[in-house]
Amino acid sequence: MGVLQQINKWSATHHPRWLVALRIVLGVSLFIKGISFMRDSSVLESLLNKSHFIHYSPWIALIITWLHLLGGFLVALGLLTRFAVLIQIPILIGAVIFVNQPFSNNGEFIFSLSVLVLLIFFFFEGGGPISADHYFAQKYHDM
Repeated sequence: MGVLQQINKWSATHHPRWLVALRIVLGVSLFIKGISFMRDSSVLESLLNKSHFIHYSPWIALIITWLHLLGGFLVALGLLTRFAVLIQIPILIGAVIFVNQPFSNNGEFIFSLSVLVLLIFFFFEGGGPISADHYFAQKYHDM
């Protein structure tokens, strides 16, 4: 049995239902953050300009926005959960390390750090028993 299969087996037996609600909240918050970046792209551009990115390009803001929208949607549904989380992790690492200041009063650092911790958690935990991943795995297994 491979490592990923062992993680899936453990996750299926040790996944309380409240984690499903936490996964949905995480996905919705990522989706809302993507909408806010889309609505006012100057906020994201100013964050990237203040960061340590030497050669900022406007396409970085566009990619981050769309990855938040797509990733948040997939995480909320529990569809391709580990893949969607894996795509979000580098963005949040960049937000925590390069963009947000730890001692600023706007709370953005704490939000980014907590979302990063949850993303890492759900990378190992997966979508859980109430997710599209579980539904399709059951359907595939029944065939």
